[in-house]
Amino acid sequence: MSAHTHRAGLVAVAGLAATGLVLAGCSGGGESGDAPAEGPVTLEWFQGSGVETNIATAEALADAFNASQPDVTVEVDASGPSDSAELDNLVKTRLATGEMPDMFWYNSGSLLQALNPDQTMLDISDESFVDGLDDSWISAVSTDDGVFGVPVQTAGGGGIFYSIPIYEELGLEVPTTWDEFLANSDAIRDAGYVAVEQTHGDAWTAQILVLADFYNVWASDTDWASKYTAGEVNFADDPVAVRGFTKLQDVYERDYLNEDYASALLNDGLEAVATGKAAHYPMLGFAQATIATNWPDQAEDVGFFGVPGEAATEPGTTIWMPPALYAPANTEHPDAVKEFMAFVASPAGCDAITEALGATGQYLVEGCTVPDEAPRIVADFSPYFEAGTVAPALEFLSPVKGPNLMQIAVEVGSGVRDGRSGAELYDADAAKQAQQLGLPGW
Repeated sequence: MSAHTHRAGLVAVAGLAATGLVLAGCSGGGESGDAPAEGPVTLEWFQGSGVETNIATAEALADAFNASQPDVTVEVDASGPSDSAELDNLVKTRLATGEMPDMFWYNSGSLLQALNPDQTMLDISDESFVDGLDDSWISAVSTDDGVFGVPVQTAGGGGIFYSIPIYEELGLEVPTTWDEFLANSDAIRDAGYVAVEQTHGDAWTAQILVLADFYNVWASDTDWASKYTAGEVNFADDPVAVRGFTKLQDVYERDYLNEDYASALLNDGLEAVATGKAAHYPMLGFAQATIATNWPDQAEDVGFFGVPGEAATEPGTTIWMPPALYAPANTEHPDAVKEFMAFVASPAGCDAITEALGATGQYLVEGCTVPDEAPRIVADFSPYFEAGTVAPALEFLSPVKGPNLMQIAVEVGSGVRDGRSGAELYDADAAKQAQQLGLPGW
């Protein structure tokens, strides 16, 4: 069955417009479903990440909202520890003790569950603006009992960056199956180019091919993540899931790699694909910003496609979800908070984000579009969203992720072990983590 048939509510951003829902009627750019907030009210938004682009996003959203109406003022608090673990603990402590300000910035996905959102966070599931959010987003910020956040940035694909000039020189088409990818890579290798760049000096990059292959797993079984969380399926015994590991084996055994793959770093990989030294580089979409900054003259020479699956799978891509705006359950101004959330989850909010960051990915809000001047990599995400052939990365659907995946991926990608044994080792690694979490079925 095709992935399009298996959409399970993963509505494309463009397709959401077909619902006919219009976000209007509120001076803040949206409609919360409650009575308008009484003013004047000042809301404090704890951003706290210390990441410059995140702070710029929060301040741009606050400024745009403040200028749109007179009654509610949002102030951004960007203080907090720079260490991510310390910040994570601070968020948990403030929620548990009831000391969180009116709103806060935090991850979407499985990390949200550790915050005990049903007890500690403001449920927005009954608000009309939630109807304009992509279903893939809602799955990343909800429990069985509530929806809790709106996206504050864009979603980006994880897959393969490719050199458009090399493809044009050799007359190649973007592959839609793994066999086509191998055939392309054979031709590229035989023409004297590096077919696949790998950068094991930054070990985390070695796992991208495995993580980004999850769309193909989801396309074969849209319930796979919930079964995985319950301990009912694993990578080694699933003929589709194991392919993420055996694809690493394929790339190594077919002599596709750059000679310095063991020591090369992220920036080396980006430079190689941007300048045409390498034809393919498995990577996450966020890295397009580095290409645009460091190699601006070659930014339009790099395209993107999702990790191809088998012939029976409709081509798609795995996506990484943005952070979210949340509120604690005990905020003193729930109506004002919802008014601001409605603004963030509207085209006006998307425009504020674009103004601050440029075009970085796909918006998950109805009516928001990628600007015409979007970089080629970002533009290449669009067809997947429009077709609905996207799936969140497994980490946004399940809390189970073994801590040693990157090291295992390095071993498989270096020929130290084969793909199946790598999958078996990772299954054991993930089982230990699931047991530590106390998950049933493990």
